[in-house]
Amino acid sequence: MIDVRRAAERYQGGDPAAGIETRHAFSFGPHYDPDNLRFGPLIACNEERLAPGAGFDEHPHSHTEIVTWVIEGELTHRDSAGHERTVRAGDVQHLSAAAGVRHVERNDGEGPLAFLQMWLAPLEPGGEPSYDIVPGIADATPYAVPAAGAMLHVRRLGAGERTAVPDAASLYVHVVRGAVRLDGAELGAGDAARITGAQGLAAVAVTPAELLVWELSG
Repeated sequence: MIDVRRAAERYQGGDPAAGIETRHAFSFGPHYDPDNLRFGPLIACNEERLAPGAGFDEHPHSHTEIVTWVIEGELTHRDSAGHERTVRAGDVQHLSAAAGVRHVERNDGEGPLAFLQMWLAPLEPGGEPSYDIVPGIADATPYAVPAAGAMLHVRRLGAGERTAVPDAASLYVHVVRGAVRLDGAELGAGDAARITGAQGLAAVAVTPAELLVWELSG
């Protein structure tokens, strides 16, 4: 079963006056949708756009696995555990909030910043916060988030190229850029598909494309 969600259907949030534009794929903050709370462990998939100098001041998280993918520009990350990094396009950043951590996210660059931030619920609460970053992750290197029973696959395709998606109980596919055809449906940038019982599926690039595929245990 494939449930396609279009970019235009996302809830618009953020603070445009402060240079922050956000589109939420799931129920989030003041936008409450009891029929769209999560998909497996995935509880948020936020598209963020920050103008130069804009950002999120220090704020807390707990019991959440936070994975960030930069689409354009550079993201400055600082957290209360002492980590400070500049995250660029193609890097996978993973902050495990565990029992509690505070962090800052800003666009300290001169150009626009766009990133996708995905939150996953851990299998078990608590623990010590941790931070990980994989610079320039390759297509053939999936990134595991064992605390949430999840695996992230990155796919970059030329026009006409085809890639298999994992056979899994649940998959969440997000098109970062370009357009792909998946089981007869065409998905463009910002579109996503929630798939259950995936068997033998493949994505075919209509144009040069980049997509993220979450393989979820539940």
